[in-house]
Amino acid sequence: MTELGADIPADLFSAFDRYERAILDNDLDVLDEMFAPGPDTLRGDAAGLLVGHDVISAFRGVRGGVPPREIERIEYRPLGQDVALLVSVSRYRGGGTGLQSQVWQRVDGSWRIAAAHVTGRAQALDRSVWRSVGDPLLQGAWEGPLRGLTVAVKDLFAIKGYRIGAGNPTFLDSARPEASTAPAVTDLLRGGASLRGIARTDEFAYSIAGDNAHYGTPPNGALPGALPGGSSSGPASAVATGQAEIGLATDTAGSIRVPASYQGLWGLRTTHGLVPRMGMLPLAQSFDTVGWLTRDGDTLQRVADWCLSYDGSESTESVFGESGDDLPWRFIVPDEVMDAVEPDTRAAFDALLARLAASDDPPVLRRVAIGDLAGYHEPFRAVQAAEAWRNNADWLRAHPGATGAAVAERFRLASEVTAEEESAARARLEELREHVHDLVRDAVLILPTVPGPAPMRTADGARIDAVRTATLRMTTPAAIGGLPALSAPLLSVPSHLGPAPVGVCLVSRAGTDIALVRLARRLATLLR
Repeated sequence: MTELGADIPADLFSAFDRYERAILDNDLDVLDEMFAPGPDTLRGDAAGLLVGHDVISAFRGVRGGVPPREIERIEYRPLGQDVALLVSVSRYRGGGTGLQSQVWQRVDGSWRIAAAHVTGRAQALDRSVWRSVGDPLLQGAWEGPLRGLTVAVKDLFAIKGYRIGAGNPTFLDSARPEASTAPAVTDLLRGGASLRGIARTDEFAYSIAGDNAHYGTPPNGALPGALPGGSSSGPASAVATGQAEIGLATDTAGSIRVPASYQGLWGLRTTHGLVPRMGMLPLAQSFDTVGWLTRDGDTLQRVADWCLSYDGSESTESVFGESGDDLPWRFIVPDEVMDAVEPDTRAAFDALLARLAASDDPPVLRRVAIGDLAGYHEPFRAVQAAEAWRNNADWLRAHPGATGAAVAERFRLASEVTAEEESAARARLEELREHVHDLVRDAVLILPTVPGPAPMRTADGARIDAVRTATLRMTTPAAIGGLPALSAPLLSVPSHLGPAPVGVCLVSRAGTDIALVRLARRLATLLR
């Protein structure tokens, strides 16, 4: 490298060399030292921009080291006294090249990186997002309302000739190739969409954080350095980063709505049982639903219109069933949810309601009490756990130690739910289901989808568990009711990583899924 640095001031080249060695060794202490302190330091790559030394440091803590590489070229340009630009080309021993642009500044007598942009080598695929991918992996019909759209399918759905992996490599190895394709997949293919690939899921869909102990954590396409949300993490990240237009996913307790909120997407959990679940690996059948993630409301409308309408004929009165009529322009806000959200989320949501009230088309808005949120979550959790254990106990006993620690602990707790506890929980759920149905009989629930922005990827286990509990208390009422619930990216709140999306969730009566998408689009248009 010394020949490369012939025209660079010796102390600057020495700092660059030290930084490059620390990158290869993943020496976090040195890397922290080499970036300028303070809130104005910048680092950008294809995933987005990080602002501030502490945010950049947190990102490095979860990134891991870089593959072996050598610097083969450096361009040096002085920008002023004690400020210089270095642009270097790296060649990876495993093939490919990368580009690093760095603005160095002398701080207290030592050179530090004030701003950096990294262009990594091209990847065949991001294994944290995809299990299998093609262009396309499977061609759909050449014509139809979904023509030209690509789909990322959550790794819980059967695709003929492929195994279901469920986010676990041991499960994938033990599975058999599927003999047929799940109807939820074929519906999209018949509509003209093509299958881009099979996307990752949190293990057995038993998580809402979006991390995976075996394959890594997919990127958050809206907030680099944050968790992507799960369990439909792979489809959500694929859509948010532009690698697919549709994510085919599942939602038991929030696995579509949470990643939609975290990554600024549109996400629809459909009415329980409305979309066939054949060929889908279950978690808890009493609550499992199929749904979709998209980047915009128009695409979600196209998908819902195709997948949820009747085939239609001259004798069919309405191809949309209950969704043939619009839902009432009348919203109710649950008090208990507003008490549970983070202060910045509440402020942003209150501002949204104020804008609605002051608009040219103001809806009817009222606040209601829906009951203690823990009173929903506890019986839901008991029944979900009992069903999850029945579905997976045999495999888990045959493969001890095959799951990540967090999921293993959830299954351990699930194994302890007694028949009496499950029975009592089911009785309570029946009462709650009726209550939720009454709430949406002539109005639509409106609430923040989650308590706040996506947690940082560096958050500790206690923080993730606290966010999980708070989130599930907000998402389970719709699941208990078996109701359609849509998250739309209508809020922005501050976070440690910069402005972050938070979804607004709409919940309507069963069977009104298509009308719910129309209503959400109307709401979004009015707010714009």
